[in-house]
Amino acid sequence: MREPTHSRDVELLERLRAKRELPPPEERRRIRQSAGASLRDIAREVGVSHTAVRRWETTRAVPREARIAYARLLDELRQIGEVSG
Repeated sequence: MREPTHSRDVELLERLRAKRELPPPEERRRIRQSAGASLRDIAREVGVSHTAVRRWETTRAVPREARIAYARLLDELRQIGEVSG
């Protein structure tokens, strides 16, 4: 029986995060705004254009390759928004 390693645990969490449902688009925008982040801030962190982020905040579609980073960032921004709100 193999022992789990930290990197394997992180990898599993990332795969699960990518599969999970993101908040609705209007909630994504609220999370970003509540944390005080601009579209360009999010785009820079995820590695996409600000127009892509704007689309993600108006439609359900988020490309699989950006989904993990975007989901993680939304979680972190939600925490920031809760503290500052």
